Amino acid sequence: MPAQTFASSGPLKGTIRVPGDKSISHRALMFAGLAVGTSRIEGLLEGEDVLATAAAMRQLGADIEREENGTWRVNGVGVGGLLGPHEALDMGNSGTSTRLLMGLLASHALSATFIGDASLSGRPMNRVIAPLSQMGATFEASAGGTLPLMLRGASPPVPIRYRLPVASAQVKSAVLLAGLNTPGITTVIEPVATRDHTERMLKGFGVELEIGEEEGERAISVRGEADLTPCDVTVPGDPSSAAFFIVAALIVPGSDVIIENVGLNPTRAGIGAVLRQMGGSIEELNPREVGGEPVADLRVRHSSLKGIEVDPALAPSLIDEFPVLFVAAALADGTTRTTGLEELRVKESDRLAAMATALASAGAGVTEQEDGLTIEGTAGEPLRGSANAEVETHLDHRIAMAMAIAGLASRDGVRVDDTAPIATSFPSFTELLETAQR
Repeated sequence: MPAQTFASSGPLKGTIRVPGDKSISHRALMFAGLAVGTSRIEGLLEGEDVLATAAAMRQLGADIEREENGTWRVNGVGVGGLLGPHEALDMGNSGTSTRLLMGLLASHALSATFIGDASLSGRPMNRVIAPLSQMGATFEASAGGTLPLMLRGASPPVPIRYRLPVASAQVKSAVLLAGLNTPGITTVIEPVATRDHTERMLKGFGVELEIGEEEGERAISVRGEADLTPCDVTVPGDPSSAAFFIVAALIVPGSDVIIENVGLNPTRAGIGAVLRQMGGSIEELNPREVGGEPVADLRVRHSSLKGIEVDPALAPSLIDEFPVLFVAAALADGTTRTTGLEELRVKESDRLAAMATALASAGAGVTEQEDGLTIEGTAGEPLRGSANAEVETHLDHRIAMAMAIAGLASRDGVRVDDTAPIATSFPSFTELLETAQR
């Protein structure tokens, strides 16, 4: 597996474009596969996670092809028309693919086995299994509710009202997708608003969806036995991928970079809000709407960051960006405290423990709590780095990329033990980093 050292090689300059949004790419393939007719998708993220979704949808009967110009053409089978797969659905490292497809299949009268790589096979699926079981699906999971897992779809499925015990866009989406093929109305109630790509895109595909409030909490209802109409989708740039370059530009002296076409969905925009609170110069240029999603170009300049207390209410809107936010905090002036981040312990790795260890090995002052990290910043002084010792990424793409960014603001560089997982979400990461530093 390829280890690599990342070190400072000058400021980030010029204009770059990050790959398409991963969350939107997954959903575009799934929903197009449920529509009757032809949909086209532009800007699809062609990372391993999204390709796992494409492969699974093909096994379930959708006709999916990448055209020469990079557009993806999907001929769907219609809700209720999914076929039982002949082989296990291999989800690779993708928790999103797994949980959303479990929802999609839970209301179809078929059986499917889900398998994944070592990292995914350690991640809990019980939070999805619980509501889908209430709808009538049955599951045989490995110990701890993990993969490999066999699902038998409900026949007939039963609509439910489900209040999310933990803020999770994946669980919300799984229940709503199961509701598409369930007679009656399926409702999800979320105490804390999570990313709403599923709701926005289902409406785009013509699904009857009602979004309201019940006692101050958000309630989303879908009317089952839905018909999805084909839809052309343009995928905006992934804010989670852009976050690495935003932080790099903020912490590397002399940087001034424009990141084009970044999705700014309010349920995902927490990273920008927090970095601006820390004093980061992030300017939105040419704001516009693409396919129901707000988008802008971002101009980011090197800034003197200051430590802050991060509001735990913002956590769901930047849950995937915390590893690189911790890097920004390590270079800030003063103390940054984060709380309410228990969710990070059940991601591709235990991201709190992994980042605490990785940053400490690179010379940052870090204290790990049960639900967050407290980081003492260097006030802009470079980190020591860890060029001689490898940082353990635990097969987690975001840990690998976050520590690569830390290396750009270090004296000795940071050696990342394995860069292969980066391909799951951002295959062109290293190449784009080199481009921005030329």
